[in-house]
Amino acid sequence: MYFIDVQGTLIDDEKMLPIAGAIEFINTLNKKNIPYVIITNNTKHESHKFLEYLNSIGFDISESRYLDPLMVLKSVVKDESVAVFGNSEFKQIVLDLGLKIDTQNPKILLVGLKKDYTNEDYADMIEYILKGAKILGIHATSLYNKDNKRYPGVGAILNMLKSATGSDFEVVGKSSKLFYKTALEKLNCDDFSKVTIISDDLIGDLIGAKELFMKTIFVLSGKHKTKDEIIPKISQSNYPDLIFDSINDLNKGVCCESIS
Repeated sequence: MYFIDVQGTLIDDEKMLPIAGAIEFINTLNKKNIPYVIITNNTKHESHKFLEYLNSIGFDISESRYLDPLMVLKSVVKDESVAVFGNSEFKQIVLDLGLKIDTQNPKILLVGLKKDYTNEDYADMIEYILKGAKILGIHATSLYNKDNKRYPGVGAILNMLKSATGSDFEVVGKSSKLFYKTALEKLNCDDFSKVTIISDDLIGDLIGAKELFMKTIFVLSGKHKTKDEIIPKISQSNYPDLIFDSINDLNKGVCCESIS
């Protein structure tokens, strides 16, 4: 059974279209009744709309096989007040979810993705934290691709805030245990070791999954184009079990490299 990332794994980062072999891979899982859950860090679109988009470009993914952070956000925040940082689409979705917004004395600082964060934004975040707000990241993406450049993701920002304030943080989406556990429940399974996770985000997705004893497959079709960009920089205990150029290699049954 599989957990499968979306951007950089099933669809490319620039045009948001299927990566070669991705539709075939999902179709094979469907045909063979192999259990899987699509686990995406989508926060720019309402959950049902992003799933509709994926299916509109050729995928066949049922609602029961889809999970994103927006679907579990309310269960994490509960009735606590939040100050929200992120792009305009994310802020609107948070409002639509009915969360209690407080820009004066929030209990939670909710950090999402935004390309043009400024030092003023970071200063505002730090003030909230120093006044007692808990840090909550909508996910912990290490970096993301945009306009042929790579930008720090929410995970990188969370670690910066931790360094600046001494306050630890929690995460709603990948790679939090709660998110992975919710995905596991969709598989009617209670054993992470039976799951293989496929992702292009080694730091943001796979290391956390490996700590839960999942098998990890790292694809070089998104955030990193070569293993040498990232593998030498992490401890050997966090090495992925397998490395592929893309998900298409899983269709071929040809593995680029195995590390253990």
